[in-house]
Amino acid sequence: MVTLLHIDSSVLPGEASSSRSVTAAFREAWEEQHPEGAVIYRDLAANPVPHITATAWTAGFTAPSERTPEQSAAFAERVKLIEELEQADAVLIGAPMHNFSIPSTLKAWLDNVLLLGRTAGETPSAQGTPVVVVASRGGSYAPGTPREGYEFVQNYLEAVLKGTLGLDLDFIVPELTMAPRNPAMSELVPLYEASRERAFEGATAKAKELAERLAA
Repeated sequence: MVTLLHIDSSVLPGEASSSRSVTAAFREAWEEQHPEGAVIYRDLAANPVPHITATAWTAGFTAPSERTPEQSAAFAERVKLIEELEQADAVLIGAPMHNFSIPSTLKAWLDNVLLLGRTAGETPSAQGTPVVVVASRGGSYAPGTPREGYEFVQNYLEAVLKGTLGLDLDFIVPELTMAPRNPAMSELVPLYEASRERAFEGATAKAKELAERLAA
């Protein structure tokens, strides 16, 4: 039985969120391929994980026998998140751009699961696990665009997910999502629609590809 770890972080609900809509399409295609599989779902907007504290942080560098009760409790919460990542055969993350970066709730999740000597270091415990990130954004930050230098979502997540956690990373990028709602962007609506279609097609195709790879 294969396990998908599905994480959403958009503050917008349901179809109002581009990232949630695309991750939902991925998950639907995934579940069609793996009807008996397991899905671990975390909605970080509805149920945020704790932001990292000094207690939780220092517990990771303290021997279990020397931890205070507070450190043990805080570390147990981190371990739960880490084990979900380690148990997953594939990971799906909705990461909309909020003010040029990722939502703080997603950053909190990453801060909790990054643990030197376990998930990070010479042999990361989830190394090689495929992860698909749906990185939606209201405008375009692609190479050659005026706001290329403001792209801090893909650059950051590549450094953390691929460079540190050792995951096998793919991005799906629905862009210009504000075009239908912003009159100043009305001429960009066709580009938005094309980007949205590519994102849904890419999500479905990637879900099926991963399902077939893991079933082999």
